[in-house]
Amino acid sequence: MSGQDVQDASFDELVAWASALAVPGQRRILGLTGAPGAGKSTVAAELVAALGSDLAVLVPMDGFHLANEVLIDLGRRDRKGAHDTFDDDGYARLIETLRAQTTDAPLVYAPRFDRDLEESIGSAVPVRGDVPLVVTEGNYLLLDVDAWPRARRHVDEVWFLAPDTDIRHERLLRRHLSYGKTPQEASFWTLGSDERNAELITSTAVHADRVLRLR
Repeated sequence: MSGQDVQDASFDELVAWASALAVPGQRRILGLTGAPGAGKSTVAAELVAALGSDLAVLVPMDGFHLANEVLIDLGRRDRKGAHDTFDDDGYARLIETLRAQTTDAPLVYAPRFDRDLEESIGSAVPVRGDVPLVVTEGNYLLLDVDAWPRARRHVDEVWFLAPDTDIRHERLLRRHLSYGKTPQEASFWTLGSDERNAELITSTAVHADRVLRLR
């Protein structure tokens, strides 16, 4: 990847690095980013499962998708997933709140995205103050426009996942097909909107703490 070395790593190494961030009595935030199809949501969920619910909780960025009716009003429904189709300010405010949450503070509730409904569901992810590590994942954690840098300032480390492009495309095609799209529609989204977003996201990898290819 231009401008940044790609580090081959095993999942066990990722668990060890994340475990080092999960210090009881402290609040740390780990971000996973990468282009569409990079495996962010899968790796993040597996990391949290490996660490256990007393050490880590998953708060995805995708919970801040703007509602479809809002995207239609804005004329952006056909490119859902682009950086300006999210409530970036809401995401930044949540990350700020989670970073400041103390061990004895009340629960904070985060939204999550329901892929069956294609809509976000508010107050769906409870975050306890005594859980030391919040893992967040999403496409635009390193983007330097709008409110995204505000969120980044409160994230301790951001890892950029960089699988081979063919692997990403294959994952995206399977994903779109699983959502009921025709093969032609799946290819249109994978090589169209998804790939345009991928080019922008990949340009942000130079700002990551680690650029990783899982082996």
